[in-house]
Amino acid sequence: MPTKPKITSAMVERLKAPAEGQVDYFDKQYPGLVLRVSCGGRKTWCYVYRIKGKQRRLKLDIYPVMSVAEAHDAWRKSRDLVLAGRDPVEEHKQVRPATNFRDVFEEWMLRDQAKNKSQKVVRGYFERDVLPRWQDLAISTIGKRDCLAVIEAVADRGKVTAARRLHGYLHRLFKWAIGRDIVSTNPLTGVDKPGEEIKRDRVLNDGELVKVWNAAERMGWPYGPLFQLLTLTGARRDEIGRLRWTEIDDNTIKLSGIRTKNGEQHSIPLSTVARAVLDKLARIADSEFVFTTNGKVAVSDWGNAKITLDDFAVLKEHWRIHDLRRTVSTGMNELGTDPHIVEAVLGHTIKGVAGVYNRAKYQAAKRAALEAWGAHVMALVEGRASGKVLPMRGKA
Repeated sequence: MPTKPKITSAMVERLKAPAEGQVDYFDKQYPGLVLRVSCGGRKTWCYVYRIKGKQRRLKLDIYPVMSVAEAHDAWRKSRDLVLAGRDPVEEHKQVRPATNFRDVFEEWMLRDQAKNKSQKVVRGYFERDVLPRWQDLAISTIGKRDCLAVIEAVADRGKVTAARRLHGYLHRLFKWAIGRDIVSTNPLTGVDKPGEEIKRDRVLNDGELVKVWNAAERMGWPYGPLFQLLTLTGARRDEIGRLRWTEIDDNTIKLSGIRTKNGEQHSIPLSTVARAVLDKLARIADSEFVFTTNGKVAVSDWGNAKITLDDFAVLKEHWRIHDLRRTVSTGMNELGTDPHIVEAVLGHTIKGVAGVYNRAKYQAAKRAALEAWGAHVMALVEGRASGKVLPMRGKA
């Protein structure tokens, strides 16, 4: 049964899906503007009107893609067409947005992926493997076989994990396009991802760790000390790569939630060795970034940096930059650090009461753990027995 409230943003957020069917909410201030809430939870804006004695319904868009304010604007435009004797449904058919794949992809990135911290990675997948094939095709003509051809081409290069992720991105894009009434079906529905996800467990041994450290020493500014800090802190690549001077305070790196993967604040105590690496760095005048070549943006050429490091280190087994983080984790555990302290050092979410109340207490234990780890790394580099120096335990 239709209801006629004043539709506001707060009201729309509070609306619950009916147990079955759908409910139409007519905005009493905007005659004919309807928000239809279905039992599946979808909220759709429509405009109901009469023209030439016939009642018609124009689907505008879904909420929250179209906000309340945008729905009001769409209502005004549609109402003006009716007052001019023109049918909004017919007008809408003539001005449907372009539906070639490139345009749909760009709109998807803007509206669905804008808050995805990995949006650059997503764009890279499409620009490398999808857009060269599909960018000028009408998205409605792309079928299951086309999708399989793109995904399997990636898998055939030995990139099974990448192929699985591309499957996921494409599936999400088509699902979003259905919600926007751009396509009617998702060609990947019922299509399994190729292969199996490969879980990486590569950990550098002591000899490899020494080679990487010495190679970083030879590389010099800016990536050499950057790789050394990754080795000493166990931080994620971009947490150190995009480090700002203002994030270093009281011998601690302090990261806000927008700089971490889980969206939570994270502090990384600097060991004596890590502090020594930072103290040697030159500071480019007026630049906020610790690692930068032009003072304007943080370094980002990780591919070439890794190639250079490999040229110096020459490890027999392939490894990735993220493996340094796993190596730090494994190494601290082997030194006797309590597992929950290792998790805190890495910035993983700590569940339960401890995650809420023990943050401050963990700081001392985290500092002791990283100090012990730094001493262990330098003992290896200098050819001394590390002595398995144990960090503070238990009381954190």
